[in-house]
Amino acid sequence: MTDDERGGGVIWRPGPEDISGSRLSAFIRWLAAERGLELDGYAPLHAWSVADLEGYWTAVWDYFGVRASVPARRVLSGSTMPDVRWFEGAELNLAEGFLAGAPDDAALVWGDESGEVGEMTYGRLRAEVARVQEGLRRLGVERGDRVVAVLPNVPEAVVVFLAVAGLGAIWSSCAPEFGVRAILDRFGQLDPKLLLAVDGYRFGGRDHDRSQELAEIRAGLPSLETTIVLRPRSRPPGAIDWETAFPETAADEPHFEQVPFEHPLWVVYTSGTTGMPKGIVHGHGGILLESLMQAGFHLDMEPGERLFWFTTTGWVMWNIALGALSVGAAVVLYDGSPAHPGPEALWQFAERAGATLFGSGAAFIQGCIKAGLRPCEIADLSRVRQLGLTGSPLPPEGFHWIHENVKPGLFIANLSGGTDVSAGMIGCTRLLPIRAGEIQAAMLGVAADAYDEAGNPVRNEVAELVVTKPMPSMPIFLWNDPGGVRYRDSYFDVYPGVWRHGDWITMTDDGRITIHGRSDSTLNRGGVRMGTAEFYRVVEELPEVADSLIVDLGHAGAEGRLLLFVRPAAGAELDDALRERIRSICRSELSPRHVPDEILAVAEIPRTLSGKKVEVPVKRILLGGDPAKVVQRDALVDPAALDAFVAMAPPG
Repeated sequence: MTDDERGGGVIWRPGPEDISGSRLSAFIRWLAAERGLELDGYAPLHAWSVADLEGYWTAVWDYFGVRASVPARRVLSGSTMPDVRWFEGAELNLAEGFLAGAPDDAALVWGDESGEVGEMTYGRLRAEVARVQEGLRRLGVERGDRVVAVLPNVPEAVVVFLAVAGLGAIWSSCAPEFGVRAILDRFGQLDPKLLLAVDGYRFGGRDHDRSQELAEIRAGLPSLETTIVLRPRSRPPGAIDWETAFPETAADEPHFEQVPFEHPLWVVYTSGTTGMPKGIVHGHGGILLESLMQAGFHLDMEPGERLFWFTTTGWVMWNIALGALSVGAAVVLYDGSPAHPGPEALWQFAERAGATLFGSGAAFIQGCIKAGLRPCEIADLSRVRQLGLTGSPLPPEGFHWIHENVKPGLFIANLSGGTDVSAGMIGCTRLLPIRAGEIQAAMLGVAADAYDEAGNPVRNEVAELVVTKPMPSMPIFLWNDPGGVRYRDSYFDVYPGVWRHGDWITMTDDGRITIHGRSDSTLNRGGVRMGTAEFYRVVEELPEVADSLIVDLGHAGAEGRLLLFVRPAAGAELDDALRERIRSICRSELSPRHVPDEILAVAEIPRTLSGKKVEVPVKRILLGGDPAKVVQRDALVDPAALDAFVAMAPPG
């Protein structure tokens, strides 16, 4: 009998309606009727999906009725990653797939700190996209041109993205809170023709003037021919406003330029905390197929559903969340602080927006726990049937908190993937139980595995997350990477022909997965590897600890000093008594080997703009690395948070 059968650790188990009523079960029935495949349950379905990649992705294509003006000559060519090609010869356009929803169904729902909520139907969205396309064409935007945006998470950002994609141009975006250097390091690689931006924004109840920053961005992008400012607060010289650029037009149907399956769709970036950001390019077809699969099969979305994932335009979750449009569901957008006027803000917005899936980074949930919040008491969450998690790992206690404080029996849609593939790699399904602290399984079509240093598959121990077969949404190339040298070095340098994702995981014999943190920040003590998330789980349980960061100063896996940095909670002090409590809990909850050598107080823990702790750059700084080369301050929420670590670095 398995642990699942005994019920050990299981916090959710699918009932008959969850199984029979899911879109994934409908797909299994379709496979039986149309392909003669009898696949009873998730495990055999997944096994087939990775054993027969061509058969699986063709089935996804046919099941969802992907629109293509030219069919593919071949589904998959090439045998060794990254030298593979998907659906060669096919011509399509992602925007056409994202705008196929019923005209009267909601497509976009949006709100901000004012409390107001707006909606737009698919019919209206198509008309808006057509209007913006007419303006872009007048401004000279053509297939292959780069259009970049510094916009908040507002409906205009979605409209212009779809307009750009429909024309076959290439999109890239940053959030308005990004620093000038961070934006130029990204967009400066692309030689963009057109910039859409704001010259200010509202966040946390305050207005932020960005007119000077916008001027610097424009000056730093000499290739720009046009700048369009949304809702200008001033009149930037030489720029035009949204209404002038996109006047009313008689056109009410968008144009969908038919492009090859792997035609560039957008450029997204690594976090920018370890040197110059990599420009990762994904293709129209790969993102469309992954969106259909993830939104339809794993998130169980369909017309009438509303997906709200708190994000900004600078985090890949913005791109991924738009995938709900591929299945005719609505995307919910929020422009503002997740904690203004308090931690209840997003929960109450989820109620007002009618969200059926509310997703966030795990750090947001941990913040709610720290604040003692009970969302079920401050918002009507009756429509929410799924709670999504991604980003840093959420410890088991967080799963229990969700059921006790959000909604009993709520389905927890835990995903992990990343910017590199603009999709999930491991995730959720309504066909399997959920265990606290774990992710249910590898996603369909994803040949995920756990490798040791020698490249051998291992189970039930900490190892590298790898993918042994290609995914359609893997990068088609990295920007400015002749010959694909940087691409290979980034993902295939350790295990030739096998994608190394950079996460430590434990995979059980039956395919369940626990994420431990980034593999290059994982701690090796006496040969025992442990993820940083495990430290944070135990240390941040202490009420005196508001935040923490752990760094192992060993080189290449060799043991070094283990430093724990702590931001004390309000009113608390990191004194000898608290240090001893921390050492004691690390000793008892982790192991004697994992007791920190030093525990130091800092005013702030540095985090990226997407909320992740900056572990690896801090480690490199403390080992003597040049801060200007290993970390990009503009990519941090609070650049000054790094100063304390720079001061501790050895003299150059």
